[in-house]
Amino acid sequence: MDELKEKIKEDIYSIKEELFSISKYIHDNPETGRKEYKASARLEDVLERHGFKIEKGYMGMDTAFKADYENGDGASIALMAEYDALVGMGHACGHNLICTSAVGAAIALQPIIDKMGGRVTVFGTPAEETNGAKVTMSAAGAFDSYDIAIMAHPSDKYSVYSSSLAMDALQFEYIGKAAHAASAPQEGINALDAVLQLFSSINALRQGMDASSRVHGIITDGGQAPNIIPDHAVACFYVRAATTQVLNVLTGRVKNCAKGAELATGTLLKVSNFEYSFDNLVTNRHIAEICRGNLKLLGINEMAGDDSDTGSTDMGNVSHRVPSMHMYFKIVKEGTPGHSIEMREAAGSQEGMNAMLTAACALAMTASDVITDNNLRLRIRDEFERSISK
Repeated sequence: MDELKEKIKEDIYSIKEELFSISKYIHDNPETGRKEYKASARLEDVLERHGFKIEKGYMGMDTAFKADYENGDGASIALMAEYDALVGMGHACGHNLICTSAVGAAIALQPIIDKMGGRVTVFGTPAEETNGAKVTMSAAGAFDSYDIAIMAHPSDKYSVYSSSLAMDALQFEYIGKAAHAASAPQEGINALDAVLQLFSSINALRQGMDASSRVHGIITDGGQAPNIIPDHAVACFYVRAATTQVLNVLTGRVKNCAKGAELATGTLLKVSNFEYSFDNLVTNRHIAEICRGNLKLLGINEMAGDDSDTGSTDMGNVSHRVPSMHMYFKIVKEGTPGHSIEMREAAGSQEGMNAMLTAACALAMTASDVITDNNLRLRIRDEFERSISK
């Protein structure tokens, strides 16, 4: 390991107790999306104390922030911080480790920025689990001026080549007409029948769906009493596909199923999005390969190959605007699912904290390679432009 990277590791480990304290605080005080007031305040405070210029309430979102450390011209590095918890499960996705790995990496990059010039920014991005703030930020061009955008996510393995599914979150609301279900059913229009027809039609789609596509939903309103014809029923679905282009086709077919149920039952259909749509994640392979090498320098030799994740993330939207990497680092035994009690406990454990330090080092080392090598930045940009043009 060269002197620069040894210094990065040394700097991160010199503040490990501070990072552990932040991570434990956020883990012990879980807040769901757009309500992460304690987490965002704690992160803003530590970054401000380390010399970052803080923009609170970034883009009008109460719990979003932008933290900049800048010194003249040079490379621009964006680090993503997530800190929202799951409803009823706390930090079972380990976002307390994501945000602290970003903070640790950013602080370690300050001396390099001072020497080489450039900018490192930590973006505080609320609500990744629901209405992801990165969607809003990406659409507004927040990341367009950066050379790379990177982050690290806890998992059951180390991986630098990750992907995720594009996703639409659709709500189907049917309006019918209430009537007594026993004495005058002919006077009613059954909104629940429309929802049941919708589920049946979507199930029929599965035979012709791409193997990586997913459609899954629930009924959130199906009536109030069994002796009343339901005049209102609602179903919510996640529709996922490997790319945004494939998703658009599949979403159109699902909406046609909904329209068919409307026609078949005589109800009135209203379609809306109950959460933001996510693009598929496009990993920049130049960034990933550099990160792989840095993980090996840190003693991590067992890494997964191309990792096709069947989940979705708003980091996908970022990856369509700037060269990106969403690495995974191991905190639980292989095969342990995310969003589980086991993952939540690991995210608050000492083993999880130690793995977070490794992730922070890998992020900072990878960013340092980009900062110090202009030709590498050009290759990263060329790959990005070619991949997005496809």
